[in-house]
Order: sequence, then C-alpha cells, then structure tokens
Amino acid sequence: MYLKSIEVQGFKSFANKINFQFHNGITGIVGPNGSGKSNVADAVRWVLGEQRVKQLRGASMQDVIFSGTENRKPLSYAYVAITLDNSDHQLAIDFDEVTVARRIYRSGESEYLINGSPCRLKDVNELFYDTGIGKEGYSIIGQGQIDKILSGKPEERRELFDEAAGIVKFKRRKAAAQTKLENEKQNLVRVKDILSELEKQAAPLEKQSEVAKIYLRRKEELKNLDVNVFLLENGRLKEQLQTAEEKYNIASGELEESNTRYEGIKGEYERVQEEIESLDEQIEQARSTLTDTGLMRGKLEGEMNVLKEQINSAKGSEAHLSGRRKALEEEISAKEKERDAILQEKGETDEQMDQVASTAEEARKVLEEIQQRIADLNTKIENGKNTIIGELNQRATIKSKMGRFDTMMEQVNIRRAELNSRLLRAKSDEAAREENIKKLEAEFEAVTEELRKKTEEEAETELKLGDIREELTKKDEKLRETQNAYHMEKSKLDALSNLTERYDGYGGSVKKVMEQKEKNRGIIGVVADIIKTEKKYETAIETALGGNIQNIVTDNEETAKKMIQFLKTNKLGRATFLPLTSITSPQEFKTPEVLKEKGAIGMADTLVHTKEEYGNVAKAMLGRIVVVDHVDNAVKIARKYDYSIRMVTLEGELLVPGGAISGGAFKNNSNLLGRRRELEELEKNAKKLLAEIDALNREIDAKKSERNQMRMGLEALKTEIQKKSIEQNTARLNISQARERMEEEIEGVASLKTEEKEIESKIFEIRNEKESVQKELADSETLEKQTQEAILGYQSQLEEEREQETKASANVSEWEVKAEKMRQTQGFHQTNVERINGELEHSGRELAEILQALEENAAEAERKKQNIEKIERTIAASYDTQNESEGRLKETVARKEELTAKQKTFFQRREEMAEKLSALDKEVFRLQEQKEKLENSLEAQINYMWDEYEITLSDAALVRDESMTAADLPAMKKEISSLKEQIKKLGNVNVNAIEDYKNLMERFTFMKTQHDDLVEAEKTLEGIIEELDTAMRKQFTEKFAEITREFDKVFKELFGGGKGTLELMEEEDVLEAGIRIVAQPPGKKLQNMMQLSGGEKALTAISLLFAIQNLKPSPFCLLDEIEAALDDSNVGRFAKYLHKLTKNTQFIVITHRRGTMEQVDRLYGITMQEKGVSTLVSVNLIDKDLTN
Repeated sequence: MYLKSIEVQGFKSFANKINFQFHNGITGIVGPNGSGKSNVADAVRWVLGEQRVKQLRGASMQDVIFSGTENRKPLSYAYVAITLDNSDHQLAIDFDEVTVARRIYRSGESEYLINGSPCRLKDVNELFYDTGIGKEGYSIIGQGQIDKILSGKPEERRELFDEAAGIVKFKRRKAAAQTKLENEKQNLVRVKDILSELEKQAAPLEKQSEVAKIYLRRKEELKNLDVNVFLLENGRLKEQLQTAEEKYNIASGELEESNTRYEGIKGEYERVQEEIESLDEQIEQARSTLTDTGLMRGKLEGEMNVLKEQINSAKGSEAHLSGRRKALEEEISAKEKERDAILQEKGETDEQMDQVASTAEEARKVLEEIQQRIADLNTKIENGKNTIIGELNQRATIKSKMGRFDTMMEQVNIRRAELNSRLLRAKSDEAAREENIKKLEAEFEAVTEELRKKTEEEAETELKLGDIREELTKKDEKLRETQNAYHMEKSKLDALSNLTERYDGYGGSVKKVMEQKEKNRGIIGVVADIIKTEKKYETAIETALGGNIQNIVTDNEETAKKMIQFLKTNKLGRATFLPLTSITSPQEFKTPEVLKEKGAIGMADTLVHTKEEYGNVAKAMLGRIVVVDHVDNAVKIARKYDYSIRMVTLEGELLVPGGAISGGAFKNNSNLLGRRRELEELEKNAKKLLAEIDALNREIDAKKSERNQMRMGLEALKTEIQKKSIEQNTARLNISQARERMEEEIEGVASLKTEEKEIESKIFEIRNEKESVQKELADSETLEKQTQEAILGYQSQLEEEREQETKASANVSEWEVKAEKMRQTQGFHQTNVERINGELEHSGRELAEILQALEENAAEAERKKQNIEKIERTIAASYDTQNESEGRLKETVARKEELTAKQKTFFQRREEMAEKLSALDKEVFRLQEQKEKLENSLEAQINYMWDEYEITLSDAALVRDESMTAADLPAMKKEISSLKEQIKKLGNVNVNAIEDYKNLMERFTFMKTQHDDLVEAEKTLEGIIEELDTAMRKQFTEKFAEITREFDKVFKELFGGGKGTLELMEEEDVLEAGIRIVAQPPGKKLQNMMQLSGGEKALTAISLLFAIQNLKPSPFCLLDEIEAALDDSNVGRFAKYLHKLTKNTQFIVITHRRGTMEQVDRLYGITMQEKGVSTLVSVNLIDKDLTN
C-alpha cells in the first residue's frame, strides 16, 4: 500500500484545484518561505480527521478555507482527497484503490467520504487502525513535532509508542467498552430506582383502583337521578317563565305609550324654552353693543390726543440730529490728514529693513557651509569606528570557527574508530540471523493454521446467532400480539363485571333492592342470575321472559314483604318478587302434542339450566312457552291450534294467545341473560392468554440466555481471532524485518566503508578551511590599524572647523537683532493706519444713520396727521349706531315676557305624566327581574348537567325514566343527597387509577426484564475489558523492547557511535506509564535530553522515528522540515538512511536542505506566481522532465 495522489482545492493558499501524483520512493516538496509547502502536510492531517485548530495553525476551522486575495474572491468550501493503492488489502476494505476525502463549508457543515460514499469520522479512524497512518500516528511529522517528542513530558509520548506497538485499536476498544460499562451501570441504577419506585406505587394504586370502581358505580346512579330531576325541574321552570313573559309584555306596552305622550309635552316645552333663550341672547347682544359704542368713542378720543403729542416730539428730535451731522463731518476730515502722515513715515522704514535683511542672509550662508564641513568629518570618524567594531566581531567569529574545527576533527576521529568496531561486529552476526529467520517462518505457519480454524468457528457461531435472533423476533411479535389480546379481553371483562355488579340495564328499584343483598341474605338475585342457557337460545329465552327477567328471587315471602316495604319507605319505585316458598306447583303445559310439530324445538324451561332449588321458578315462567326455530313455522302452529299457544322464535319474535305477534330489533344489546356466560368466557380466555404470555416469556428468556451465552462465546472467539491475527501480523513482520535487517547489514558494511572514505575527505577539508581562516584573521588586524590612523587626522580637522563656526554664529546673531528692531517699527506704523481707517469707517456709518433718521421723522409726522382726521370721522358715526340699538332692545324684551307666561302652564302636566311613568317603570323592572331569575335558574341547571355529565337537554330526554314523576321529586332529591354523601365519604378518588394500575404492572414486568439483561451485560463487559488489558500489556512489553533495541542501533548509525536508550517510568502501569528518552552522543557522558544541542535533539528524535519505521513501517510518511536543525554532514546521513527505509515506506519530504533534495526521486516546487495563491511545479529527477 502507498499514497498515489493528493487532490487539494480551496484549502488554505491552494485556491485552484491541484493534484499531487506520488510514486514509491522519496518525493520532495520545496519552495520559498510562505509559499504554502506546509499546507500540504496540513491538508493530509486534516483529511485524516484532525479536529484541533491549533494543529492546523488557525483560529477556527473556517480558516482552512481559501480567504481570498486582492484579486480573488474567497471560496465557499475547502476539499482535500488522498488516494491510496490497496492492492495488498492492508486496509480492511474490499477495494484495490481507496480514496478518503473531506469537505468543509463556511456555514460550518463538514462531511467525510470513502470512495465517494458519505461516512463518519469514526469510520475513517477505524480504517487506518494499526497502520501507522493517522493524525496521531507517526506517518505525519510536522514542524515543531520533533522538538515536542523530546521536550514533552514522558506521558505525552505514549500515543507515538502505542501506535508503534499496535495497541491503539485495543485501547480505543477498551475505552468504548468502559464507556459502555459506565452507561450500563448508570442504566442499572436508574432501572433499580424505577423498580423500587414502581413497587412503592403498586399497593396504593391497587387500593385506589378498587375505590375508583365503587366511585364509578355510585356516580352512574347519581347521574341517572340527576338527569330525571333535571328534566322535571326544567318543565316546571319553563311554565313559570312563560307566565312571567306574558305579564312583562302587557306592562311594557303601557310604559311605551306613556313615554310617547311624555315626550310630546317635553318637546313643546323645549321649543318654547329655546325661543326664550334666543331672545335672551339678542337682548344681551343689544346691551353689549350700546356699552361697546360708548367705550370705543372714549378710546378714539384718547388715541387722537396721543398722536398730536407724538408730532410735537418729532419736531424737537429733528433739531438735535442736524447738530450731530455737522460735528461728524468735521471729525472725519481731521482723521484723514493724520493717516496720510503715518503712511509717509512707514515707507521710509521699509527701505531700511530691506538693506538689513540682505546683510543677515549673507552671514547665515557662511555659517551653513562651515556646519556642513563639520558634519562630513563626523560621518567619516563614525564610519571608521564602525569598521573597527566590525573587524573585532569578525575576528571573534573566526576564532570561534577555529575552535569548532578543532571539535569537528576530534569527533571525526571518534567516528572513524567506531566504524572499525561496527565492521567487525557485522561479520560475526550473519549466521545467527539466518537461523532466526527459519524459526520465525515455522511460527508463522503454525499461527496461520490456528487462525483459519478460529475463523471457521466464528462464521458458524454467527450463523447460529442469526437463527436465534430471527426466532426471538418472531416470539417477541407473538408475545406483543398475545399481550394486546389479553389486555383487550381484560378490559372487556372489567367493563362487563362493572356493568354486572351495578346491575346496569335493570330498573332503578331493582338496583336499590340488589344493593341490600349483602345486608339481607334472603335476596337470592334476579331471574337472569339463576338461569343459564346456550348462546343460540339466549335471545329466545330473554324474549320469553320479557320483564320477568328483572324479577327478584327471594327465599320466602317475608323477605319479599320486607323489600316491598323498603321501596315504599324510600319511594324508590316498584319491583316484582318471586319467593321460593310460594312457587311450588307451577302449571303444566296442556298441549304437549305441539312439540311434535315441524320447527318446534321444545319447551322454554327445558332449554335452560338452573340449580334444582330454582327449578320451579324456571318452570313457572317458561314452562308454558314453546320455542320454535323461525316465525313461519310458529305462525303455522298458531293457526293450527287456534292462536291459543304462547311461542317464541330463536330470533326473538313472540306469538301470544289471541294472535298478537311482537318482534323487530332491540334498541340496545343489553342481553341481560348472556352477561354471566360472557363473563365466564372472558375469564377463561383471559386466563388462557395469560398462560400463553407466561409460556412465551419463559421461552424468550431461555432463548435470550442462550443468545447471551453464544454472544459471550463469540466475543471471546473474536478476541482470540484478534490475538491470533496480531500474532500472525507480528510473525510476518518479524520475518520481513529479520530479512531486511540481514540485507541492511550487508548494505551497512558497504556504507560503512563509504563513510570511512568520507571521513578521510572531511579531515582534509577541515585542515584547508582552518588555514583559510588564519589568513582572514591577519588581514583583519592590518585593516584595523589603518582605520585608526585615518580617524586621528579627521579629528584634528574637526577642531579647526568648530572655531570658525563659533565666529560665524556670533555675526549672524548681531544682524538678526537689528532686523528684528526694524520689523517692530514697521508693525507699529501698520497698527496706527489700521486704527485710523476703522475710526473713519465707524464715523461714516453714523453720519448715514443720522441722514436716514431725519427723512423718516418727516414721513412719520405726515402719517399721524392723517390718522387724526380718520378718528374724528369715526366718533361722529358712533352716535347714529347707539340710537338704532336702543329701539331694537325694547321690542325684544316685550316678546320674552309673553313667552314666559305661556311656559308656566307646562309644569303641572309634566309632573302628572312623570308619576305615572315611574309606577309603570317599577312594574316592568320587577317582571324583568323575575323573568331573568327564572332564565338563570334554567341556565344554571343546564350548565350543571353539562359541567357534571356533559349532557344536553336533548340527550337527557333520551334517557328519561317515565316511571319517575313530579310527585317523586322529594324522594329523588333525598336519594341524590344520600349518594353525594356516600361519594364524599370516599374522599379524593383517582378515576384513572384503574388504567394506571394496569399500565404500572405492565411497566414493572418490562423493567424487571431490563434489569436482568443489564446485570448480564455488565458482567460480559467487565470480562472483555480484563482480556483486553492482558493482551495489551503483553504486546506492548514485547514491542517496547524491540523499539528500544532498534532505537539504539539507529542512534549509533546516525550519530556515528554513542548510545540511545528508552525507559518506562517506574512504579506505574505499563499501559499508562510515561516513556523517558536517554541519549549519549559519541565522546560525551550520558545526558538529560534538555542538555543536548538543537541539532542533537533533532537527530535523536529522527533516530526514534526511523527505529519505529524499521519495526513497523507505515505505508507512507510525510516529514515537514524535520532536518532543519541539522548541519550539512548530518543532513547527508539523514537522507541516505531515508533511502534505506524506502523498501517498505513511501516518503514525502518538505525541505529546504540541499542534501535532502539530492537524495529525492521527484521534486515538487510550491511557488506563489500570483500573490496569496500557491501553484505547483514538479521535476522528475529520474527522467529529468519538467512539468507544470
């Protein structure tokens, strides 16, 4: 199995669809920083189910979707698919090629696919169990993970070793089993609690069920009485309501007539009143007009005086304004002369200022030239000092290199000695390995044969389990059907028993007598209780008995008399009694020859069964009635015997002497006679069904027990097969690894000799580089001396230039002071000019305002003279208006007095009508209240019947008992009170208790079965967990020892000597213990990992990974810059060892290092030709083809 391709679209920087094609061997992925190389590793980790965002270098899972660039829009989803060649079927799936894909949308929705079919993350994880492939395995080693392997806590390394030891699958199964076990325990606790609670509820609920049955019987009797009382009361109230409505209609008519007359008087009065009010308004208006005219005249005279005074005031103001105008004109002329003198003086000052500014600028330029020369000298001195510092740093680096060359020479010599000793060991181990391979092959054959037998046994057990499951399904179905049938029969039985116990269908008086049966032992029962017959004769016998079927049989006449007295006393109706002591000689049938006629079946008393002591009762009621098969034969017999015989047909037609025939259908299927038979049949059927349920439960329990035993056996068998599969894989791997090691040793000898030559070459290179470095050191010292001399010359020139700078600076300051004085004088002159201009502008505005005011005064005086003339004309007109208003006022007052006299006659008539209306209104109100009271009573009764029984008036009429009349109302109400008292004594009744009790018992039975199944499942799971622990401990111990040996071997090969060791943490469980890594590079003491250099740490971690790959190769391995911390020499050894591992593992290496690139078979280049978007360039280093 190997990785064939990776398809990426919309993942991180891969905006376009890109397909990476891979082959066996080593594929390199290179590119500049930030080009998206590591996104390839993230894509593989992501498609294998990585859920931790930090591992994918993001803040949220949506960060893996291409987020867009300046020129591209963001994509809506990311998609990655990896395709693996599965021709060797190393993956447990029936395909030669497997494609695992993952897609995520910005909405957060995500999906996994295996060969295009949707699946769960769990399915993906299980597919790669124990292959080394996975987000937690050792097939993907990303940036920073190398350091994490060594720097992390010992406990954090467990996942890597668990995967290598092949126990991850077992650990996950154990975790699943433990979770399931915990769930089963919690379920068991809940089931126990439920069973305990159900047991507590059962006894009280059974009592409540019994009380509920009594309550329902009493309630039914109360309902019957309530309905009949309601109907009688309803009739009485309707009669009273009709009488009240008639009276109400008469009184309402009289009231309406009186109201009409009253309204007529009231209307006429209101019309007169409105006219008087109108006259009042006119009088008031006229008086107001007279008053207003006098006031207005006085007001106009005052306004005229005010206007005259204002004209005199305006004349005085005009003289003042003329004087002010003359003064302003003189002031403006003086200020213009002052402004001209100041402007002349300012011109002279400006000419002097230009000369001073020119001289100051020349002095400033001289100073700037001197300062520039000083800056140039400072720069040269600073550059010289930097050169000296750089050379000092360079010499320190050179000395450091010389020290490192000495160290490297020492290490190379140690490696050469180690190589020689390894060459000797390799020759001595060859024979022992060949013998070990033969032994491993024999073990493999034996394990394979055992595995075949176990697999056949497993298939056979699975087949048997399938048969048992099918049989259990059928039995469960049959059990449910039987239980349903039983519940239906039980419900019918309970309902019929309830009807029988309450004597439902019998008259009220019969029910009351039968309630006294327990108190009076002389009551034997109704006729239906003592007679039984076959089902086919029931209709005929019940028709023959007619009303006699409700007759009550007593032991003697005394009992009968006592019950009759009981009915009389309580006014409970009538009943017929049959004392056994009175019915001793029933009459015989006088025409027995009828029985020989066609269709005659026999005498009715011979077709019934009863106890011997009740025989006379049966004969007395049925001994003279002939039962015939159908009505045609009965009619023929009747005609023959002149209609003198009482006959009944099987279908219920009754022929009585005289020729009358009665028949038809019954309104209801009461079948009083068949109740006892139906009860017995239902009890028999219920018992039979209950027995069947018990038998089925026992059969199901037996089958479940057998199934559970087989499941446990099958689970044990699967565990054994799993163990054997592991042993087989282990044996196969051991053979493969042994052969590979043998080949590697042969190759190793050759590589050791090659490495020896490389070491000699390395020694020569170190010596040459050391000589080159010594020459660089001498050149650096010479350059430092020359630079120091140049700096001293520059410092001498700098002192001279600073003296010239001081003199030039003093000259510039002197000219700048003179210029500043001239600028102040200029400012003073400018301020004076601006001040005078402002004063001139203000005086001009004031003069314009005075001229305007003079014009306005003249116009205003003319307008006021005109107003005075208008007012004089208005005063003259007001005298005419006043005379006219006084005349109209006198006419209006006379009309008002006339209407007021007429209005006084209305008051007496209105008082008389008001008294009559009040009396009628009271009568109507009284009758209305009486009517509403009756209607409320009717409504209350109807509501009571609906609220209590949900019965309407029409429904109540259908169940009316005609024997109950209005005369019986007191007795009926007394009986209702008695029944309510009995119901009250029962207390709070749970009517649902009957059904609740039945449901509770069914649930109790079901929960008990669940409890037994959970206990059994708990034991099974504990056994599985114990077996998994044992197998994991054994396998981990063996594999850990192998990894430790292989780690030491790889460590020595990559380091050129030294020692690498793995240790389990002490006093901890083997399955949970942390793992300590101890490394001893050649020529050094045994060290803690934290004391190693970065390169040594990286090489140690690589040694561990390569050791695991040697023992348990993963199909492919993706390495992301894991050799970044190595020097060139170690990179070369890393790359060469990588080539050794390509026999069993395909490698994809993301790298920057030249040594690694030289060893790969194919190179992929990742670039960003478009900013933010990764593109692909590939080079086949075998064919030398360049593809885009």
